[in-house]
Amino acid sequence: MGSSDRSKKRTHLWKKALLHFALCFVTGFFTGFAPTSTASLFSRHDASIRPATADSFNRSLMAEIPAETPAASERLGPATADSSVNRSLMVETPAETPAASERLERGSERQLIVVTTTQSGDRLQGPLLRRLADTLKLVPPPLLWVVVQARAAAPETAEVLRRTGVVYRHLTFDANFTDPAAEADHQRNVALNHIEYHRLTGIVHFAGASNVYDLRFFQEMRQIEGFGAWPVALVSANRKRVVVEGPICNSSKVVGWLFRDLASDKIGLGSLLTDADMKAKPPRINISGFAFNSSILWDPERWGRATSVPDTSQDSIKFVREVLLEDETKLKGIPADCSKIMLWHLYIPRATNLPSHHQIQNASR
Repeated sequence: MGSSDRSKKRTHLWKKALLHFALCFVTGFFTGFAPTSTASLFSRHDASIRPATADSFNRSLMAEIPAETPAASERLGPATADSSVNRSLMVETPAETPAASERLERGSERQLIVVTTTQSGDRLQGPLLRRLADTLKLVPPPLLWVVVQARAAAPETAEVLRRTGVVYRHLTFDANFTDPAAEADHQRNVALNHIEYHRLTGIVHFAGASNVYDLRFFQEMRQIEGFGAWPVALVSANRKRVVVEGPICNSSKVVGWLFRDLASDKIGLGSLLTDADMKAKPPRINISGFAFNSSILWDPERWGRATSVPDTSQDSIKFVREVLLEDETKLKGIPADCSKIMLWHLYIPRATNLPSHHQIQNASR
């Protein structure tokens, strides 16, 4: 009996061991196919803390901006009169923190705010904007491109701007003009009122769509603290005329103004200046021949102007021109001795009978 009991106990132990082995094997087998708990619990968390890439930042800049609050709309109303900000077509930059604002005030990192006006009915507008965008893409950031346009023509231009790869804001207005010069000044006021309202910190420059730049010019412009001016070459191929106008400088100090028509100058720009070439003070500086710190719009006392900030019903571009011509000692000539031309304005006759971009696309189908 004793040997039989021991044999039964051994058999029972083997069966128990085999059962445990089978259970462990089956459990491990199916566990291998199950997803790990770490991935399911933390996958959302990992995505939220992943460092932002350049592509993701650019996508965030292209997001549509929420509608303005009533207070903001009311504030913009008097500033732009019959103009408005096309919020769905405008690219917004992140809000500036005090630290970021201080960084932008330093020379090499100072933001450039490039303002470009447009002409109603100009069929060359799209190609010219694309050409200017190709130049601005080569400029190191930070740079903000502000494009102003009549609302009726905005959708086609918005398509062009979205493909440029430049950080931009697209502003629109509703007024109708028969005088191109009055329309251009109105657009500049729209841009300046927008800059003032949003406290956009940087150096403001009015860039015509047909301007041609030496890329070193943008780095020179970043060195401006308050106001800056430089010589501009006005080129008209069909009229066979080149006019150079701008400041005459002693180092970076403006001491006079130059106006020279090179079409009748057989010697060239390097010849001695005559009294006819020099002017004590021009009645108006070429719109692309100066730049200024945007804070003059809301803090003129900082730059030595005792009068208070003009209210938004006044002419902002007229105010800026008056400040520039009040005292030449405020101006910084660039480059240092104003001896180089780094900006050319090409005179291009308006093209109103050319087919539009969409008409060309439809014709090619």
